[in-house]
Amino acid sequence: MNRHRIATVSKTLGIIVLVGGVSIAAVNAPSVLFPDWSGPTSGTYEEPSGELGKKTSTGRPWSVETVASAIDGKPLDAKPVSVVGEIVDLSCYLQVGKHGDKHRGCGQKCVANGQPVGLLEANGTIYMLIDEEHNSRRDGLTEFRKQAIEHMAHIVTVNGSLSEVQGMKAIYVQGYLKAASGN
Repeated sequence: MNRHRIATVSKTLGIIVLVGGVSIAAVNAPSVLFPDWSGPTSGTYEEPSGELGKKTSTGRPWSVETVASAIDGKPLDAKPVSVVGEIVDLSCYLQVGKHGDKHRGCGQKCVANGQPVGLLEANGTIYMLIDEEHNSRRDGLTEFRKQAIEHMAHIVTVNGSLSEVQGMKAIYVQGYLKAASGN
């Protein structure tokens, strides 16, 4: 093979590799599934319709209860965040891409029956939302799920502690302990 032909083949292969790499990157970039299928019931990413959760601080991202519940009193690292996104039923979103007003009723039923709650950012990043207080959550003494049901398909600001393990992102939301009943 002559040098000219080798150079041409090399250029062609280089372009194919470059285009293929860009295509793969585009496929792997986060994005909202079915963005035009259904808009939110209320709020926009620029003007959220509400705010959920207490703000946490860098020095204390976890509640005293969670620290006490952790192995050797050392919970995993977390950082305080305030994230704007749409409240979604994580099970339906990850399985069939449903979100927005058309899915509000179904999402409310799914979350009321124990399915996980999610937050969908404008760029497609997904977070699982979980009540932060460890023992109270375990014992059914938190009410965050009620707020998630009420705000299903709304774009809101969620405050909490971000924990990420093996690519799984969760925001732990504080401030939803049930009021103590008087005995």
